[in-house]
Amino acid sequence: MRKWLLCFLLIVALLCGCRQQTTCQTHKDANEDALCDLCGETLLIYLDFYAINDLHGKFADTDANIGVDELTTYLRSMQASDDIAVLLSVGDMWQGSAESNLTEGLIITDWMNDLGFAAMTLGNHEYDWGEDAIRNHLASAQFPFLAINIYDRDTNQRVDYCQPSVVIDYGDVQVGIIGAMGDCYSSISSDKVQNVYFLTGDALTELVKAESERLRAEEGVDIVVYTLHDGWETSDNSYLSESQMAGYYDISLSDGYVDLVFEGHTHQKYVATDAYGVYHLQHRGDNTGGISHVELSYHRITGEISVVAAELVRSRYENFPDDPIVDQLLDKYLEQISASKEVLGYNSVYRNSKWLRQKVADLYLQAGLEMWGAEYDIILGGGFLSIRSPYELAKGDVTYGVLQSLFPFDNELVLCSIRGVDLLSRFIHTSNENYFISRADQTAIDPNGAYYIVVDSYTASYAPNKLTQIARYGENVYARDLLAAWIAEGGAS
Repeated sequence: MRKWLLCFLLIVALLCGCRQQTTCQTHKDANEDALCDLCGETLLIYLDFYAINDLHGKFADTDANIGVDELTTYLRSMQASDDIAVLLSVGDMWQGSAESNLTEGLIITDWMNDLGFAAMTLGNHEYDWGEDAIRNHLASAQFPFLAINIYDRDTNQRVDYCQPSVVIDYGDVQVGIIGAMGDCYSSISSDKVQNVYFLTGDALTELVKAESERLRAEEGVDIVVYTLHDGWETSDNSYLSESQMAGYYDISLSDGYVDLVFEGHTHQKYVATDAYGVYHLQHRGDNTGGISHVELSYHRITGEISVVAAELVRSRYENFPDDPIVDQLLDKYLEQISASKEVLGYNSVYRNSKWLRQKVADLYLQAGLEMWGAEYDIILGGGFLSIRSPYELAKGDVTYGVLQSLFPFDNELVLCSIRGVDLLSRFIHTSNENYFISRADQTAIDPNGAYYIVVDSYTASYAPNKLTQIARYGENVYARDLLAAWIAEGGAS
C-alpha cells in the first residue's frame, strides 16, 4: 500500500509538469500573475542597486562631515537582506580628506574592496595625482575601473586602466554596467591629463549605444545600468526634460539602450525620470546627501523590468552603529595620517569660504614676493581657488586635517608672465566668482604691457588664461600649507 501511494504521487507530479517544492526547467505564466503556472514559484527577480557618487574621501567622522562608519553597517545589512545587492561608484571617491589624501586614496579603495563593490566609474578628481596613481589603485582594487570614453593620445586606444563595461552574472539575470566620464576635462589640471582625451557628445552616445548592443547580443545581458560622472545642475527634480539633459546626456540612450542611470559630478540631489521613464539619480556627495538606491524587478519569462523603488537613502543609516572596518583601516594607515591630527594653532573667529580664499590669494602673493620678488616685479597673486567641504573654518583649534579638507588639491605655486589685456580680462575684471586676487600694485594696467603674477598650477595650466609659466615654488607646498604656516605663526589667533 505504501509503495503504491508513492508511485501514485510521483505520477501525479509528472502529469502536472513539475515536482512539489522543485523549480521547473521551463516556467510558464499564461495568466500573467508573475507566478509559474506549473510550480507556483515567483518569476520576478529583485535587484537592489546602491550607488555612491563624489564621496571625496570623507572616510572618518569629523565635526563637519560624517564618515562611512554607519554607511558601512547599512550596506552590509542590505547585502544580508536583499536577494541581490549591487554596490556601484560613480566617481570622485578619493580626493578630499586628510586620511584619504595622505594615502592617495588607498584607504578608500581598501574600504570598497571590503564591501565588495561591483565597479567604479572614474571621476575627474581620480586624476588629481596623475595616471600612475590610478594604475596603483587598479593593482589594489578587487573591482574594475570603468570609463568607456577615455583614450590615450599616442595610441588612440582606450587607456589601459579602464574598461568600457562589466557583466555581472546573477544566474537567471545578467547585469551590464557601462561607465563614462562626462565633459569634465576642464575640471582637471591639464598637466595631469596631457596623455589622454575624452570622447563626449555624439561620440560618447555612439560608444554607449554600441556597447549596450554588444552586451545584449554577445553577453546575454538583460539589464544595462549606466554610471555617468556628469549630471544635472539643479537639485530636487522629479522629471528631466531632453533640453535639461542635453549638455550631458543624450535622451536617445533611454530608448532601449540603458535601463537605469546613476549620475555624479554636479553634487546635486535628485531622483528623476526622463521622457522614456528611465530613472536618473544623484546624491549631493561628501557623504552628506545619502546614497542612491533603486530596486528593480526582472521577469524571467518576459524580460520586463520594473522599478519597485527609487530613492535617496540617509536617515535610515545615519544612526546605525559604526562598522569596525573604519577603525581597522585607520590603524593600517596610521603612520601616513597621524600628522593630520596635530593641532597647528587656534582660530579666534569664524571664517567663511570667501575669506579663506581671499587669504590664500594674499598668501600666494606673499610667498611669490619672498621667493622671486628680488628678480621679478610681481604685481598679483591668486587665481581660480576652489574650496571643499566644510567650506568654512570654525572657531577653535585647527588641525592640518581640517585644512586638507578645505583645500585638498595638490596644486603647486607657479610664477607666470601674462599680457596686460589678459590680466585685465581673466583676473582683475573677471566675472568668475571663484577667482580671488591680491594686488601688490594698484597702478593702472597697460593692455599692451607684460606682467608677472603668482598662481597655482591649476590656474597656470588652464589655457584660456594665456599664462606663460616661468618657475615653480617647489614640490609639496600647496594652499593648505601656506595656511598652516600662517596659523602656526599665530595669524588666526
